[in-house]
Formats: sequence, C-alpha cells, structure tokens
Amino acid sequence: MRWKNWKLGGMAMGTVAVTAAIAVAIPSAMAQRDPAYEAARAAGQIGEQPDGYLGFVSNPTPAIRDIVKDINIKRKAAYTANAPQGSTVEQFAFATGCNLIAKTKPGEKYKAPDGRWLTRDSGPPVRDSRCP
Repeated sequence: MRWKNWKLGGMAMGTVAVTAAIAVAIPSAMAQRDPAYEAARAAGQIGEQPDGYLGFVSNPTPAIRDIVKDINIKRKAAYTANAPQGSTVEQFAFATGCNLIAKTKPGEKYKAPDGRWLTRDSGPPVRDSRCP
C-alpha cells in the first residue's frame, strides 16, 4: 500500500483528516483553558506527536504528567467515538496528529517523523509524508 494514496474504507485520507480536526476540538479547547497546560506548552515541555497524542519533550513534573494523561485519554475517547467507518482509531488519530502539528505556532514543540523534537519556526512544520 502506498501511503500517499492511503484510503480508509473507501474514504480518502483528506476526509478523515477533516473529520479528525473536528474530533479533537473539544479536548483541545478544554486543555487550553488550563494555565498549567499552556505554560508547559509555551515552555517547550510538551508537544504534539504524529500519533495524535501529546508527548513529553523533557522530564515532566507529576502535575504536567497528569494533565497530559488526562488530555490524551480524552483524545483517545474522541478518536474512538468519531473514527469514520472503515478506519481504525490509530488511522484517525494519525490524521488528527497531522492536523495538530500543522496548527502548532512558532515556538511550540512537535515531534518530527524521524522522532526528533523540533521547535516550530515561521515556516511549515516537518510532517509525515502520509499527511494529507
């Protein structure tokens, strides 16, 4: 299977990506209200990963670990509830991860396809070639 032409049960990856963006809108919006989450993100302690979940750039405090765990549980629930028919939760989470990395702001951390944590600059982020 070629990833660029990745189809999910007859549904193009782009369609899944649009749906994926909607699926995490609520968990992401809730997280952004938490000053500790915002501070950890701004400090480069946490960042977006291609798998659709938040990850730790550095060794987190117990409080940051709990916040990220809670957000990732909510994301998993959103992916499970909203994955289009014919796609897996993992495929849907990946499509969402593509969107979340694309939406990072300059100065924020994200994980590149090769596993390195990068800091977003004014250019587009380095994303997986399978991203729509």
